[in-house]
Formats: sequence, structure tokens, C-alpha cells
Amino acid sequence: MSDNTDAIDTPQLLADWAVALTDELGLAGLTVDIDAVLALAGVTARAVVRPAAPLTTFIVGYAAGLASAAGVEPDRAVREAIATAAALAERR
Repeated sequence: MSDNTDAIDTPQLLADWAVALTDELGLAGLTVDIDAVLALAGVTARAVVRPAAPLTTFIVGYAAGLASAAGVEPDRAVREAIATAAALAERR
């Protein structure tokens, strides 16, 4: 791994990582709205406390998975969980 982060294409790296991770977890074909997840993490880090960002994104993913398993369309489940978490963080 290089120390020269200026040459890294972060959006592409994240997109590639999302595909690799979803494939590895048996979620091939899952569409990940990376910008929405990162925006939620940013809101949470600022409104609550920085370590709340990864915790929030984990809980949102878990909630969306449960909603999807209960019959909610997966993209809708994710959008609604993100919106709920962002609204709670912004009220803090």
C-alpha cells in the first residue's frame, strides 16, 4: 500500500470495495448508495459523536435487512432507515 493518497481514486475504490464485500457476503447484485451512507455517517459524526458514525451505519443496515426480510423492497428499506437515522441525529 502506498502512502501517496493523492493518486487514489477514492470513489472508484469504494465502489470496488462495495462490490467485493457484497459478493463475499452473499449479497451479489446489491446496489449500495455509497453517497447516502457516507452522508449519514457525516451527519451522525457531527450531530452525535464521531464514533457514532460506524455504529449508526451498522444499525441502519441491520434494520434495512430486517425490513427487507419482512417484505419491504430493499432499496426502500435502506432509504427509509437512512432517513430515520439522519432525522434522529439532526434532532440532537
